[in-house]
Amino acid sequence: MANPFFPGKPVPPEHFVGRTSEINFALDLIYVRSHCAIWGGPGMGKTSFLRKLASEQALREHGIDPSEVVIVLLSCENIIPFTPAGFWREVLTMLCDQLDSEPQLQAEIKPLLEQTVTNDSLRQALGRLGNKGKFLLLLVDDLDAALVSNDQYTEAEMGTFLAQCRNLAVHAEEGRYLSMIVASLQPLSQPDCGPKPNPNASPWYNHYLFQSLKLFTTSELVELLTIIRPPTLRGEIINITGGHPTLVQTAGFLLWGQIQPGNTPNIKTFARGFERDTQQIFQTIWDRCSEIDQALLMLIALLDMEGHIEEIKFNLSGIGRILTQHRRWLSTLEDRGVITSSSTDTGTFYSFTSSLMKKWVTEEILKTSNTLIKDREKEFLNLISHGQVGKVKEVVTWLGNHPENVKSVLDWIAKVVPVFPK
Repeated sequence: MANPFFPGKPVPPEHFVGRTSEINFALDLIYVRSHCAIWGGPGMGKTSFLRKLASEQALREHGIDPSEVVIVLLSCENIIPFTPAGFWREVLTMLCDQLDSEPQLQAEIKPLLEQTVTNDSLRQALGRLGNKGKFLLLLVDDLDAALVSNDQYTEAEMGTFLAQCRNLAVHAEEGRYLSMIVASLQPLSQPDCGPKPNPNASPWYNHYLFQSLKLFTTSELVELLTIIRPPTLRGEIINITGGHPTLVQTAGFLLWGQIQPGNTPNIKTFARGFERDTQQIFQTIWDRCSEIDQALLMLIALLDMEGHIEEIKFNLSGIGRILTQHRRWLSTLEDRGVITSSSTDTGTFYSFTSSLMKKWVTEEILKTSNTLIKDREKEFLNLISHGQVGKVKEVVTWLGNHPENVKSVLDWIAKVVPVFPK
């Protein structure tokens, strides 16, 4: 049996697990030719999700006849540099390519590529599809690339392009033959997402219904990792990945190789490979964070350290309580799957989704322990008081001088050793 995990690339539709309600929600919208905006943090499986929607099996199971659907799946990141003209031409070119089995319809649409391609070109193509009893399922990945200006794409052109997408979907008669599903890293309604809003017009994203992709649920994780034995090992993998799809796929792939007949399981080999292969996703998550987000993550990591190291206990007293006053920023991090929260009688507590993410952030702190507070003083003062910033500096200095204590707290491997196959 081949390895059933797919790290570093989209999961094939036939191996897709979970997201049942999210898939059904999107397919309901496709069924009625409506539109959906999928969003989720880095590595949440957005591309895999779009590919699942494009599968004949998923469409057929939802009562949609695949012969009536022309599917175009493209990534805005592959249009370099992104321009509206490049986008419309790519969509129309891919649409024509999908019609090789319909030469007559293809011949009707292909001439549109011989002139300047615009949103109106696609409108005409939609009309021709509709005349043949078909519709276009347009799956747009990495929409974020279309929400940032470049040397050949001004903010004004961005506003026009997004308005054209909305007009095509909502106001054009031919919009009846279009269902558009887009995927992005954050909700399209975020203030820093796309062009400045026009107070005299409906928001450019108003025709989309939103659907987030978050961490896998426990039942999804059990289904995905059911092949990993014993169950106690599966439980530890769930703990160290926190249900983050990319981490789960990576851990599952490496473990599968370890437990195959004829192989001698080696915890050190697994741990080394897992840390190596997850560095990129942690770097991406970190780079996507604002400076305030990064400061919050550092404070959460330091509070966790304080709870485990006797010498610095109570040094950060009160900071945890103050953190909860910044719920908007914390909620954003939680929505992206970076942290989780739990409520008790004494308040709300925040922790990292994955123990490896905690380790990564702590190592970031130690890399710059000598200049951390000076370099980030403005961000810390936006979150905590001047006196508390001083306490944070003391804790960071202590941690920098006692790397062995830090290493022992961050040792996630020790929890896996007792359940790892011998």
